[in-house]
Amino acid sequence: MPRSTGKRDHEWLDYYEKFPYFSAAAVRDGCHPRRMEHQEPAAKSIVLVHGLTDSPYFLTAIGDYFFNDLGCNVYLPLLHGHGLKEPQGMEGVSLEEWKANVDFAVDYAAAKTARVSIGGFSTGGTLGFYSSTQNRKINGTLYLFSAALDLAGGIGGLVGELKERLLRTFLADVLDNNQPLIGANPYRYSRMDLDGARELALLIRETDELLKQFTKKKPFAKPVFAAHSESDATANITGIEDLQQVSLPDQFAFFRIPAAVGVPHASLVLKEPIYAANSAPGEAPLEKANPLFQQMMAAMAAMG
Repeated sequence: MPRSTGKRDHEWLDYYEKFPYFSAAAVRDGCHPRRMEHQEPAAKSIVLVHGLTDSPYFLTAIGDYFFNDLGCNVYLPLLHGHGLKEPQGMEGVSLEEWKANVDFAVDYAAAKTARVSIGGFSTGGTLGFYSSTQNRKINGTLYLFSAALDLAGGIGGLVGELKERLLRTFLADVLDNNQPLIGANPYRYSRMDLDGARELALLIRETDELLKQFTKKKPFAKPVFAAHSESDATANITGIEDLQQVSLPDQFAFFRIPAAVGVPHASLVLKEPIYAANSAPGEAPLEKANPLFQQMMAAMAAMG
């Protein structure tokens, strides 16, 4: 499929029909769900799931690599409550709808190809892990990019654990500052909304329980590629380390970026920096690019 050049590249119109709380008119330019399919039938496909507050845009460079270099069909769903021109404070955002968004993308991919992998960034990685344990149509590799299997902070992740417990309670609404979600970044909301963060905390609780089901004697059997930065102050790298401990050693590839490289959470998935809307020439980017992006892609491709 030739790549178009507008702000609505590969817009997934069927997605709006399935989830009518989205529409082309309601979704911000560049934040839309994407479907990239080869004209000739492909053998493999991948579903790539974005993170909390952001949009499929963050995974477009990785999606392009899967499509152009690895010959996969690529599906990038838009999660409930995200990418909207009028987000209304993400009120009513639902973990169950996030799961439904991902399941639809997996079903769509499985109808076109025999092998379906899943991956995601941050919250999308957490959803990817969850789905890989629940959906039998996912029979390929699990790809994790800055996956939020655990929230970062504190000695031994203690602060992260307290955040998760807090966000699972009604205090998430009480503490939300209700400031506007639309800001300078054209592809993500301007802040972490606590309604969405509460749903992430619920998801992490579920994936924590799932991880406990796996041991070295009863391992997580799917191949895993994980990329994470030691500089990540949002998603604790120990979550990935915990998954590695219960995965098959010869099927777990870990692209670990040293702290000295200084790659923050969101930058890990970016081939190019993100600038503010209407930014002036020479202005610093809102999100820096990952200087090791190409090396990360090469390591990913080696998974087969």
